[in-house]
Amino acid sequence: MTVLNRFLNYVSFDTQSSETSDTTPSTGKQILLAQALKAECEAMGLTEISLDEHAYLMATLPANTDAKIPTIGFIAHLDTSPDMSGENVKPRIVKNYDGKDIVLNEKENIVLSPKMFPELLHHAGEDLIVTDGTTLLGADDKAGIAEIMTAVQYLIDHPEIKHGKIRIAFNPDEEIGMGASKFDVALFGCEWAYTMDGGEIGELEYENFNAASTKITVKGLNVHPGYAKNKMLNASLITMQFAGMLPVTERPEHTEGYEGFFHLTGMGGTVEEATLSYIIRDHDRNRFEQRLKQLQDITDYLNKIYPAGTVTLEIKQQYRNMREIVEPQKHIIELAKSAMQEAGVTPLVRPIRGGTDGAQLSFKGLPCPNIFAGGLNFHGRYEWVPVQSMEKAVQVIVKIVELAVI
Repeated sequence: MTVLNRFLNYVSFDTQSSETSDTTPSTGKQILLAQALKAECEAMGLTEISLDEHAYLMATLPANTDAKIPTIGFIAHLDTSPDMSGENVKPRIVKNYDGKDIVLNEKENIVLSPKMFPELLHHAGEDLIVTDGTTLLGADDKAGIAEIMTAVQYLIDHPEIKHGKIRIAFNPDEEIGMGASKFDVALFGCEWAYTMDGGEIGELEYENFNAASTKITVKGLNVHPGYAKNKMLNASLITMQFAGMLPVTERPEHTEGYEGFFHLTGMGGTVEEATLSYIIRDHDRNRFEQRLKQLQDITDYLNKIYPAGTVTLEIKQQYRNMREIVEPQKHIIELAKSAMQEAGVTPLVRPIRGGTDGAQLSFKGLPCPNIFAGGLNFHGRYEWVPVQSMEKAVQVIVKIVELAVI
């Protein structure tokens, strides 16, 4: 089965995770894909196959040589983003893309255009898989799953390629930051691994944001507006005041590269009570801590000009920059770079402007940089992936395995 056929099969599963759930997996439908993959692993003849109640699937391609070779792992996630529906995905292949607008949905006038997404032009002449404009596609990260499974099958079919023990794993809930929460690193038993969860072809990432989520709650005092003078405390207006005290230029839409941000992800409320939700991101640990302090300083200030306890701040640490774990073991990165070059791919080493399961796994004792899966415009209706990028990702996995023997 080709990587394309696998991908088209996997995106037929709705595996959207949920931020409001307190279970693992956050949605039961993720287990359905895990069960299908387990059956596929069994049919391929893999060993040490395990699927636990939390939808963590692991399997082994045994070594075919007696040489002492590190056990390497490859990981991808089952879930798709809560940001947009992943139900009833209708993928379409645009063959030999001509560089023009792609009409995703004529009825709703939804168009994927290089005017808005100029990176499309980098893939002229390739075969692009797109949506019908009503759902996301699911290349994040079903492209990664398809690439890993196809690479393993290729290695099975080509026993002349000598390799050590290879472990693969597929986990739930990456999109809600919980993908590594119940990942059994000891059971996985690898010296290092790679997540196949990056974007554009060539991406190789071992730096990610330090991350936290925050919730600001404001308690107001509601009285009849006709008699509110010197009495009313409008919680909604105070949240607006809080938001206005953060720098405009440090929002996601104004940042790039190593620049961090304050991202308002939700707000709501009444005169009596209102809330703001932010995610805080920065690659530099000191600047990250300064951002959290800035939020606390604003909270303290507002509690001085309004009654004490009017504003409360909750901070939840999410993950840290894996660079401090991976960089001392640079051979892991060099191996991936060499594999890309041998596969005809130019490595693009850059920081992730987001998170990855690899960050949490690295701090759990499994160094785990991130390699491209090929998709672009994740989490929305304009998501797409070139078939050729997925094919190259398969080649890179095979080359990593092959070069690890040398």
